[in-house]
Amino acid sequence: MTAESGLAKLSSRLDKLYEFERAPVTADKLQSGRYFAACFSGEHVAATEFVIGAMFVKHGISARDLLIGLALGNLLAVFSWAFVCAPIAVRTRLTLYWYLRRIAGPGLTVFYNILNGLLYCILAGAMIAVAASAVSLGVNTAAESLGSGFHVVHPRLTDKLPNSVGWVAIVLIVGAVVVSLAIMGFKRLSQFAAVCAPWMFIIFIAGALATVPRLASAPGFGDAVEYRSVSSLWHLAETRIWNGVPEAGQQRLGFWHVMFFAWFCNLAMHLSLSDMALFRYARRWSYGFYSAFGMYLGHYVAWVCAGVMGAVVAGLNPGQMSVMAAGVAGPLAVVLAGWTTANPTMYRAGLALQIATPNWARWKVTLVAGVVTTIMACFPVFFMKLLDFVAIYGLLLMPVGAIVVTEHWVFPWLGLRQY
Repeated sequence: MTAESGLAKLSSRLDKLYEFERAPVTADKLQSGRYFAACFSGEHVAATEFVIGAMFVKHGISARDLLIGLALGNLLAVFSWAFVCAPIAVRTRLTLYWYLRRIAGPGLTVFYNILNGLLYCILAGAMIAVAASAVSLGVNTAAESLGSGFHVVHPRLTDKLPNSVGWVAIVLIVGAVVVSLAIMGFKRLSQFAAVCAPWMFIIFIAGALATVPRLASAPGFGDAVEYRSVSSLWHLAETRIWNGVPEAGQQRLGFWHVMFFAWFCNLAMHLSLSDMALFRYARRWSYGFYSAFGMYLGHYVAWVCAGVMGAVVAGLNPGQMSVMAAGVAGPLAVVLAGWTTANPTMYRAGLALQIATPNWARWKVTLVAGVVTTIMACFPVFFMKLLDFVAIYGLLLMPVGAIVVTEHWVFPWLGLRQY
């Protein structure tokens, strides 16, 4: 078999990975709730939870503000998926990108979808880079055990450009895995997440539990304290983790900051309706409540656990933090967490960019977007400011979500004709 015929056969097989990119999902392709539980658990128990959990500690949030703020903010996020995003997706069975075309026409849709796809590429690139940081740590550890002089230099927090060939090579390999899974489609993404999510969740908890004894006796905090009862653990949390005192140069954050951050950090997905791409496969709108698996496992338990770890090993990248807290299993968890978040993000990017490439199959668009994303992931400037980026891209995409919600809910109530 020649190379040309082999590529043609591969292209033909990939063309069969039909994901209803430009048409409503048919009834025979709807998925059960377990796929959505797995997808949300995998995507939102991410490697970046290490960064966000440690951020709360640095900004001097009190333990009470953190726990109550996360509980309420994540509840509002779940309600946003369940009562806004999922009902529209189940009724239309379309992606946001093609539903918007019916409402606003091709002009606004092309502009919005290109912007949306680019922003998702940056987000996926950040996840690829975080996973690569853990891989580089594993490579360096293996090289040291073999007595090799090989060492991958990881970018510093202040770097804007890649600083080693080894780092670029690892990012390219990780990116290839992510893009391959994104091309496979929604069902394969959820199956991959179903395998990884429970194990990643356990690693976060194990890392936090392993860190508590070190935190209780850490020399920088004064005398050692007990941690054998609920009351003593709460005292430890209030005095040595979330003590209400920000680090030097950091602004103190409070309850409202935590609540709105938990609600709006996924604004692009729920109120901006990007997750119509997922919920169009749901049998019922109530599947939106499966988002609670991601919010309360990832954006509550994982953030709290990461805060415990970050209180002792602050200033390290996710790969270093994970190995300090959970040993060899830690970096592997970071790699898988980066993949399970980057995979659906790349999937959304491919769907969004199809509006600008109407004659291309979804897998081709996803492949091109994946190449661009992987190249961007090599540059630290795209992922060292991840939290600022998340806030900006959510605000940029939210107005279109408001347009669709008005078209879908308000117009019929006012007696106006929909598109």
